[in-house]
Amino acid sequence: MVFKRMMQALGVGGPSVDTVLTNPNTYPGGYLEGQVHVVGGDHATDIEYVAVALQTRVEVESGDSEYQSNQEFHKQRLTGSFRLEPGVRHDIPFRFEVPWQTPITDLYGQRLHGMTMGLATELEVARAVDKSDLDAVSVHPLPAQERILNALLQIGFRFSKADVEQGRIYGVEQHLPFYQEIEFYPPPQYASGINQLELTFLPTPQKLQVVLELDKRGGVFTEGHDAFGSFDVDYATADQTDWVSRLDQWLRQSAQRRGLFF
Repeated sequence: MVFKRMMQALGVGGPSVDTVLTNPNTYPGGYLEGQVHVVGGDHATDIEYVAVALQTRVEVESGDSEYQSNQEFHKQRLTGSFRLEPGVRHDIPFRFEVPWQTPITDLYGQRLHGMTMGLATELEVARAVDKSDLDAVSVHPLPAQERILNALLQIGFRFSKADVEQGRIYGVEQHLPFYQEIEFYPPPQYASGINQLELTFLPTPQKLQVVLELDKRGGVFTEGHDAFGSFDVDYATADQTDWVSRLDQWLRQSAQRRGLFF
């Protein structure tokens, strides 16, 4: 009897969890829908709660070192406590709101190199949390974000990679403890002045905040450095703007103000 109680405490013969998403595709400010199926094990179990949370890989700087960490954000509890009898299946439908500043993971049907995103399901039993169920999620850009990305590609920038950085950006409205950087190689007309362009989107319900970082190419006797700039996009008028010419002009003016000439 003592051995059996120990095995139960360790989760052996306990409940199983399976989450099924109606559609794994979403967008910033959108939602995910589905059901969590909890099936009782070989003994009755008191469930403290069932919750779901988005999870992504984040680059964290600590002193002189850097490491990657899988971080959960925006958790939503789906139930309170309940008793699950042996072999009984308990279905929990849910509608999960995706935060506006969730990093995008997919563009034109392709996963952005370096990006991961999943919906983790948590089941707490006797103060032990099981986070074993993780379902892949694809976050697609908002129309305004896609217009900016399309314009950069038309100018000639080439996608390099994307990642999520721990920290905050000064001077913008940021809701999460991290931000996404989408990195591009410059086209020939910019290559003499910069190594790469880093793009960050920070959408809110009212506007799209765009942050650009120009990584300056260092010379033989000069050290390279970064140049930052930002602007806001109105969702209602985003499709009425010639983003190719506006971004090209903005990049040139921003670079020249900081001594980057090309």
